Amino acid sequence: MDAVLCPPGSGKGTQSPIIKDDYCLCHLATGDMLRAAVAAKTPLGVKAKEAMDKGELVSDDLVVGIIDEAMKKPSCQKGFILDGFPRTVVQAQKLDEVLEKQGVRVDKVLNFAIDDAILEERITGRWIHPSSGRSYHTKFAPPKTPGVDDITGEPLIQRKDDTAAVLKSRLEAFHKQTEPVIDYYAKKGIVANLHAEKPPKEVTAEVQKVLSS
Repeated sequence: MDAVLCPPGSGKGTQSPIIKDDYCLCHLATGDMLRAAVAAKTPLGVKAKEAMDKGELVSDDLVVGIIDEAMKKPSCQKGFILDGFPRTVVQAQKLDEVLEKQGVRVDKVLNFAIDDAILEERITGRWIHPSSGRSYHTKFAPPKTPGVDDITGEPLIQRKDDTAAVLKSRLEAFHKQTEPVIDYYAKKGIVANLHAEKPPKEVTAEVQKVLSS
């Protein structure tokens, strides 16, 4: 099993589908799994919805339980990528306990390392066409006409999360909570540090080299 750890805007969303397709792995994104469990009204999904309806965070045990259910699916028997979890050392320890019961372990942790200043430039310049999901960037991939979708001519929007203030808060949480997870796995000798500031194709080549070794 591979785990992907990275700050927001570092390229995880670009690289995870490529890894999934190249290695025939199951892509387990915790946010998607939670929403699916809630929609399907599974026992764990019902409990998760109760927590969310109260404005509470879904407990680590519930999330690990949903991951445990998902990785037993036939589509995940060749292995899977875990995206968005663990975010804390406690979560990593709980995950290890569940995996051990199934005779599975984390084989590789991909750390998409990148400087905060580069992340800010990437994220705050991002603009989206809401109905199609097309993404633009004021510096790296600008629309033909500023603020307008190339194909439909409709206005672009900036996500609420794509502001410097929100990014600062998310990065503080990442450095405080998730960087210790990288140290936790580094002690096991399974962390691969990737240069996420590079162009996507070069990062993909790094990922392929790591996973093929």
